[in-house]
Amino acid sequence: MLDNIQVLYHSSIRINKEVVIYIDPFKIDNNYNDADFVFITHDHYDHYSEEDINKVIKSNTFIIAPKDLLVKLLRKGFKQEKIITVEPEKSYEIEGIKFETISAYNINKMFHPKDNGWVGYIIEINNVRYYIAGDTDVTNESKQVLCDVAFVPVGGTYTMNAKEAAELVNYIKPKIAVPIHYGSIVGTKQDALDFLEQLNSNTKGKILLR
Repeated sequence: MLDNIQVLYHSSIRINKEVVIYIDPFKIDNNYNDADFVFITHDHYDHYSEEDINKVIKSNTFIIAPKDLLVKLLRKGFKQEKIITVEPEKSYEIEGIKFETISAYNINKMFHPKDNGWVGYIIEINNVRYYIAGDTDVTNESKQVLCDVAFVPVGGTYTMNAKEAAELVNYIKPKIAVPIHYGSIVGTKQDALDFLEQLNSNTKGKILLR
């Protein structure tokens, strides 16, 4: 399920399965310009980086993002017909790729208000459901997620910490869980290791961030 999937940096993920998908491209090290789809979870600089989006998009790339990013995307010169704005708790299909949006927000801090309409995504590829949680705490919405693979933030401060992330994963029971959102801006590899240690045996934990 993790073949041809990379966690590039922080929360930046690349999936290369039938199509090439980037989620929150950030600190991209070269001009690849190979993305069929770019998914943005929210408007913070380490998730929405115009410089890095430019390094991965090509002429026909679709950019999927919350509604509050539309003006910025248009101002930057991205093609309106290639921008798909999304709302939380909805289902979509673009060019055969099915995905759902899950509310991503804080419940005990102020960095990611629920009213902003920011999201995580469940992307379905080859009948496998990949949940990319975005910057979130453990919420009622996240506890309803049905997925095979979960990418969850573990760094704390702005999101759930390792213990909270493990509690969420143990509740939703994916086959595989991958820690993200650590190692640079906030959190350390030890947070990722602590997360893995707290997972129930029915979920395999895997570190992809190098």
